[in-house]
Amino acid sequence: MAVPPTRSATLTEAELRLMDVLWQQGPSTVQQVLDALPKKSQIAYNSVLTTIRILEKKGYLRHIKDGRAHVYRPLVERAEASRSEIRHLAHRFFENSHEMLVLNILEDRGVDAEELNRLRQLLDQTQPEGSK
Repeated sequence: MAVPPTRSATLTEAELRLMDVLWQQGPSTVQQVLDALPKKSQIAYNSVLTTIRILEKKGYLRHIKDGRAHVYRPLVERAEASRSEIRHLAHRFFENSHEMLVLNILEDRGVDAEELNRLRQLLDQTQPEGSK
């Protein structure tokens, strides 16, 4: 029995561009993905095919045969991929501390009053019962 591929924690920029297309338009052939990319990107069909095959090996996509074409569909939702990227970033740079990651972001770019209010509301909503 074949062992399922281990999903990589991160996506390269090229992989993310293709995943964005698949998340937006759903199951697609390589040609459909290529056609959906911005015309300025000028990516060759073979480059898209190679990247899609890598994504499939990484466990992000699966294909089914439709006649002669392969139709690829995401196995991972965008939100799940985002959370994985954030966990990876927190692990690499912030000793697995999401708090340190958030504080770094806030210190780096600052926060305006409206953002601060949204953050307070979110914190109030997620605070465990009994700790208010």
